Amino acid sequence: MRNPVQLPLMMFVLCAVSQVVNGEQPIRCLPKEREALLQFKVAIVDEYGMLSSWSTPHCCQWEGIRCSNLTFHILSLDLHGDFYQYRYLSGEIHKSLMELPQLQYLNLTSNYFQHTHIPEFLGSLKNLKYLDLSSCGFEGKIPIQLGSLSHLKYLNLGWNDLEGSIPHQLGNLSQLQHLDLSYNHFEGNIPPQLGNLSQLHELYLKISDGGQWLPNLISLTHLSLEYVSNLNTSHTLLQVIAKLPKLRELSLVHCSLSDHFILSSMPAKFNFSSSLSVLDLRDNTFTSPTVFHWVSNITSILVELYLSGNHLEGSTSSDFDNVMNSLRHLDLSYNNFKARDLKSFSNICTLHSLYLSSNNLTEDLPSILGNLSSGCVRHSLQELHLSSNHITGTLPDISIFPYLKTLFIDGNQLSGTIPEGVKLPSTLEELTIGFN
Repeated sequence: MRNPVQLPLMMFVLCAVSQVVNGEQPIRCLPKEREALLQFKVAIVDEYGMLSSWSTPHCCQWEGIRCSNLTFHILSLDLHGDFYQYRYLSGEIHKSLMELPQLQYLNLTSNYFQHTHIPEFLGSLKNLKYLDLSSCGFEGKIPIQLGSLSHLKYLNLGWNDLEGSIPHQLGNLSQLQHLDLSYNHFEGNIPPQLGNLSQLHELYLKISDGGQWLPNLISLTHLSLEYVSNLNTSHTLLQVIAKLPKLRELSLVHCSLSDHFILSSMPAKFNFSSSLSVLDLRDNTFTSPTVFHWVSNITSILVELYLSGNHLEGSTSSDFDNVMNSLRHLDLSYNNFKARDLKSFSNICTLHSLYLSSNNLTEDLPSILGNLSSGCVRHSLQELHLSSNHITGTLPDISIFPYLKTLFIDGNQLSGTIPEGVKLPSTLEELTIGFN
C-alpha cells in the first residue's frame, strides 16, 4: 500500500508537469545552458536583431530555441538566416555551444560566416541528428571531427567555399540519410568509405571518379551530380547509377552531356529503377530531339523532366508521346523550339505544366496555341509559360484549354487591343501579359 505521505507530493509533481505541458508556466532552461547561449550571443554579430529576444530569464522561450518538456535541456537551435529579407548573423560561432550536451538540431544555414572555418568542436555534440551549415560562406576543409557524430541523420554543407578532399571519416555516419556537399571546391576522388552509408536516401555532390562506391548505397532515393565533366565520355558511372534499386530523383546538371553521348549509348540498356520519376538534365549541350527518344528508352514512369538550358530544336517522335503516360511537368525553357515543334508534345495526356520561356517562338500566339491544343494535352494543361520569346499577334480564345490556371506570355511582341469578348478558362488564376 502506498505511503499516504507520498500522495500530496505526487499530486504536486503531476500538477507541476501538467502546468508545464499545458503552457501555464514557461519552461525554465538550465542556468548553465542559458549562460552558454549568452556567450554565443556575445561572439555573434547580430545587425538585424535576430537575437533580440535573448534577454528574458526563460531562455527556452527565446527565438530559435526549443527545450525538452521533461529535462529542460536545449534540444534545438534554429537560427537560419535569409539574405533576401536582410536577416542573418555573422561573426564567430562560439565554442560555448559545447555546453549544450543534449542538442539534437542545429540549423545555421544562410548566415554570413565568410572567411571562417567550420568549428571542429561541433564534432563533440554527440547527440546531433540534424546539422545544416549550408550557404554560410565557410572556407577551409571539412573537419574530420564531424565523422564522430554517430547519431547524425542530416548533414548539409552545400553552397560554401570548402576545399581539399572529402574526409573519409564521413563514412562513419552510419545513420546518415541526407548528405549535401554540392557547390564547393573539393579535390580528388570521393572516399570509398561513403559506400558505407547504407541508410543514405539523398546525396548531392560533385564527383570525379567512377562512383564504384555508389552500388552500396542501396537506400538512395535522390541523387544529384553536378559539373561531372567526364560523364559525357564514359557510360560506366551512369550504368552504376541505373542499378540503384530505389532511385526516384536523378539530377545530372552541367555534366556536358551531348548528342554524341546519347547516340553512343543507344545500344546499351540502362535499366533504371522502376521508381525513377524525376530526371533533371538542365544546362547540358543537347541539340537534337533524340534525347526524348533516349529518355523514353531508359524509363517510362517519369513525372517530371527538366531539359532547360540546352540547345534543343526540332520535333520529337511520336514514341515519346506514347511512352510518357505519367509525365506531369516538362521544362523546355532556354532552348530553340519553334511553334511547329509543339505538336510533338500535344499528345502527352497527363501533362499539367509546360515551360517554354526563352525559346525561338516567333509565330503569332493563335498559331502557337493552335499547335499545342491539337492533341489531348488541351484537357490536362494547367500551367503554360511562354515568356521572353518573340511571339506576335494579340490575345486569342484561351478557353480551348479548359483547365488552365496559369498563363505567362509576358516579354513578347504582342500588340493591338485585347478583344472585348475574349474567352478565358473559368479556372484561370494568373495571366501575365506585361512587357509586350
